[in-house]
Amino acid sequence: MAQSDLVITPVSGKADLKAFIDLPWRLYANDPNWVPPLKAEVKELLTPGKNPFFGHAEAQYFLARRAGQVVGRISAHIDRLALAQPAEQGMGPGTGNFGLFEAEDEAVGAALIATAEDWLRKKGMTRVLGPISLSIWEEPGLLIAGHDHPPTVMMGHNSAAYQPMIEGSGYTPVKQLKTYELDITKEFPPLIQRIVQSGEKNARIRIRPVDKSKFDKEAAIILSILNDAWGHNWGFVPITDEEVAHTGKKLKPIVFEDLIMVAELDGEPVAFMMTLPDLNEAVAPLNGSLFPFGFIKLLKWLRKPNPRTMRVPLMGVVQKLQSSRMASQLAFMMIEYIRRNAITRYGSTRGEIGWVLDDNQGMNAIADAIDSKVNKIYQIYEKSL
Repeated sequence: MAQSDLVITPVSGKADLKAFIDLPWRLYANDPNWVPPLKAEVKELLTPGKNPFFGHAEAQYFLARRAGQVVGRISAHIDRLALAQPAEQGMGPGTGNFGLFEAEDEAVGAALIATAEDWLRKKGMTRVLGPISLSIWEEPGLLIAGHDHPPTVMMGHNSAAYQPMIEGSGYTPVKQLKTYELDITKEFPPLIQRIVQSGEKNARIRIRPVDKSKFDKEAAIILSILNDAWGHNWGFVPITDEEVAHTGKKLKPIVFEDLIMVAELDGEPVAFMMTLPDLNEAVAPLNGSLFPFGFIKLLKWLRKPNPRTMRVPLMGVVQKLQSSRMASQLAFMMIEYIRRNAITRYGSTRGEIGWVLDDNQGMNAIADAIDSKVNKIYQIYEKSL
């Protein structure tokens, strides 16, 4: 597809893949809030056989060039597990995705989106949901608010210019994902403290840290709660055993036992909260490469991290307890225990919770109750093909 001197081609071969990965370094050269990802990790994400996402998905990447220079990129992808979900939950039959979107200007953006749509249409898709890069569990949504500060670990960042580009291509907003920030050095309001203290007196409740020596067993417990807790959420796609193993291996270096809690009720695991030190604080200065010295710096940081920010990427309460007082009590207890550990053992001062669906009333209410404020909003769009 060509538009004046603009040429869009499928990514083919190592040189194209390298150009696809490298483009953001030029586009975000003057953006102080963009965090350069580790290029090796991006390559792994994009490579079938390395990323278990491709065990149930297919993708095509495209590059836009103008006068020989790469000026944009996009992915078009289809997740078979997402196709099997009920349509009323956001995914469902006929729904493909675009993601990994970067464009130098509006003409490039429009041409790339049209190319991705054309690929999806030829594959039999009737609807596009995006941007999602690549899985809903990775970096979903376009950042539409909060460009003035860097993202935390595993969260996306993009140019504010992309919102009018995507909306100008006929996309309408379908769902917002919010992140909340809070000053964790401040104690929670008295009401929350009373709820925590009440839970501590309840012999049925046990809040425990995970045991890293039983990593696989603990991961299975968390996955079981997660799939139950999130099963009816908008956008939910089941996580495969291969994806759990892959993600576990990636996250293991930043998994600290006192930052991940499991709540048990009458001896049964019913809720969990995962907190990760903000690895982006260590990764940002490495400019995408672990060599020659980045690896040493990262190892040193991982041995004794003292991040300013802790991020809660995931938490869940089993469905049978959702909307109950017990669910919020368990959540407040886990948040409080992790808050104390983050301050006393890691010297952290800031927490970030998310993402949270805009219509997740329970989680939004918990975030409000602990005096946290929305700091970033990610928008997911849809369009009929």
